[in-house]
Amino acid sequence: MKVSEHIKNAKSTLFSIEILPPLKGKDIQSVFNGIDPLMEFKPAFIDVTYHREEFVFRKRSDGGFDKVFTRKRPGTVAICAALMNRYKVDTVPHLICGGFSKEETENAMIELSFLGVDNILAIRGDNIKNESSFVPEPDGNKNSLELLDQILKMNKGIYLDPELENASHSNFCVGVGAYPEKHYDAPNLSSDINWLKQKIDLGADYMVTQMFFNNQKYFDFVNMLKQAGITVPAVPGLKPLTTKKQLSILPKIFHIDIPEILVNEIEKCTDDKAVRQVGIEWAIQQSKELKAAGVPVLHYYTMGLADATQKIASQVF
Repeated sequence: MKVSEHIKNAKSTLFSIEILPPLKGKDIQSVFNGIDPLMEFKPAFIDVTYHREEFVFRKRSDGGFDKVFTRKRPGTVAICAALMNRYKVDTVPHLICGGFSKEETENAMIELSFLGVDNILAIRGDNIKNESSFVPEPDGNKNSLELLDQILKMNKGIYLDPELENASHSNFCVGVGAYPEKHYDAPNLSSDINWLKQKIDLGADYMVTQMFFNNQKYFDFVNMLKQAGITVPAVPGLKPLTTKKQLSILPKIFHIDIPEILVNEIEKCTDDKAVRQVGIEWAIQQSKELKAAGVPVLHYYTMGLADATQKIASQVF
């Protein structure tokens, strides 16, 4: 079932989660271990992230260096198939621009369509570590709008090969990313919303937000969406703080603010066990307030670990 249909048919706020593919060399059981304890809350869908190819320089015996490409977390398409088979749950694979050609993207969509996957989240993806700004593949999509356009064209039976005749139409429900505190490449929030509106006008069905720790940021963002004429569902993304290091790491990586009151409470903690409890309690209150406001879904970034999300969901659902 499509995410848009889940939302349309829901009588109350839905529960969903997002997971990472395991590191190369790990098996699927590590994925199942992070999902099994959460199935009691009946997730409407499970997002599976996609990770780009990166490269490292490895020194040769002659003193020179070889540029070696690696994908640290492969398996998004296969994991979606495994989850659908094991849990009978809808999956939402992420497709990204970075590290992928348009042909590779098309082939991934063909495989997903064969598997009966109904949903895709289309996002640009992050820069690789040695890039100061995002650099697309020469034959890849340059941004999320181009990626969305490719997906929606395949929904109309338009493939990269212009000589294909009577090609099958895919039928993906497509979500896009949204940023209540703006994308780090955007000069301001208004321009970011204008960019988002282009994706909605093109045909995106819903959006999932970056994590945030201040619900007012989300409520203000939704009001700005309405003023811009954007009416598709805006699914809030949530993640509990679990370590003191995240106070500096998360703002740096995701360009988000952490409320002063939450920072002060975490600074008082003497160890990460105490931090975890504070983070969970904060996320519970966030979730309850959002649910009371009638958000369509509460979407949790689990990072493959079930414990914190399980504690939150048990108090909210």
